[in-house]
Amino acid sequence: MDKVGSSDGTTIAVDRLGEGAPVILVSGASTARGVHARLAELLAGDFMVLNYDRRGRGDSGDTPPYTIQREVEDLQAVIAAAGGAAAVFGNSSGAVLALHAAAAGLPITRLALWEPPFMTDPDAPRRQQAYVAQLTELLDAGRRGDAMALFMQSIGMPEAMITGMRHAPMWPGIKALTHTLTYNTTNINNNAVPTGLVASVKAPTLVLNGNNSKT
Repeated sequence: MDKVGSSDGTTIAVDRLGEGAPVILVSGASTARGVHARLAELLAGDFMVLNYDRRGRGDSGDTPPYTIQREVEDLQAVIAAAGGAAAVFGNSSGAVLALHAAAAGLPITRLALWEPPFMTDPDAPRRQQAYVAQLTELLDAGRRGDAMALFMQSIGMPEAMITGMRHAPMWPGIKALTHTLTYNTTNINNNAVPTGLVASVKAPTLVLNGNNSKT
């Protein structure tokens, strides 16, 4: 594990694997860089992969107050560590961060975005606002486990799976990331498609969606 410094002094933890053209992996909500460990290993046969913890997660630091601009600066620091330009893969809210970074003019050569959480359903903004209000209430009450379970419900995870996870050895690590759920709600524009942001991205971009995953 390496560490790089963001412009506000926050330390960002990075795993570097392989050699070749650089690819940076950006995780989604409720996860740290470990979620991409296997993907990083697979890509490292052809690329230099930088798999990092977003601020407030895993081995990275955090500096309040949170802003999307600070996360863009974190990614900028990782790109600098990669040699000054890189392709970026973003997962879920990590895809949104990658879009913001590309729109801000960071030297991103290519984008691959896995299921950015945007919806065309006209009721999506109302549901997102209700979720944010409930999430805030739970976090203010110190109910971190319930707040994480609420997030899992919001993305369609079955109740039986959530219950199982709450009794699994991994649960304390997952719950430790709960405060970062509010970071994600800041970034996703009430789940509406950010047409202006998307239109400003110049890097070649691949958007991926999965409906039949077995693992």
